[in-house]
Amino acid sequence: MKAIWKPKIAIPTILPAIIALTLPSIAIADDPGTCFMVTSSGRTINLGKLCGVTAPNSGFFRVPIKRRSGKTPVIDVTFNGSQVFEMILDTGASGSLITQEMSRSLNIKPSGTINASIADGSEVKFKTGVVSSIAVSGAVVNNVEVAIAPKADIGLLGHDFFENYDVKILEKQIEFNRR
Repeated sequence: MKAIWKPKIAIPTILPAIIALTLPSIAIADDPGTCFMVTSSGRTINLGKLCGVTAPNSGFFRVPIKRRSGKTPVIDVTFNGSQVFEMILDTGASGSLITQEMSRSLNIKPSGTINASIADGSEVKFKTGVVSSIAVSGAVVNNVEVAIAPKADIGLLGHDFFENYDVKILEKQIEFNRR
């Protein structure tokens, strides 16, 4: 009588293990975003939902509203990679406007002028200057010409920053969704 060999491990059971051993592995970086913590064991935990911020590289992100000025949201905006200023998100402004104080702090040299129509319909002439970058929650626009308002108390963040995003203003956050 012939002996029949019966494996103790079925082929379908070891086949995935063989495939897993022969396929190259792919490393995927895990960006914690702007709001995270590192545990005592070195594990990084994303706190984006808790902070109300999501990663901008996904094309969608949220920014917390700090307060409102005349019912219009005020958010933190980073200039030139390091200086943070509160600005009004102005969905009716085609360009961004900074205050004289912001201009001094950023060391902006006026390089031109612009005539602008303001909310009441009148025409105003502003000096202009260029900032290296404007950023909100990781989304960045580089080399932006901004108007410098001599009498403004707070800057306005306009379409020159968010023109490629659909903007949704919620109660406590603003959503930016890349088109």
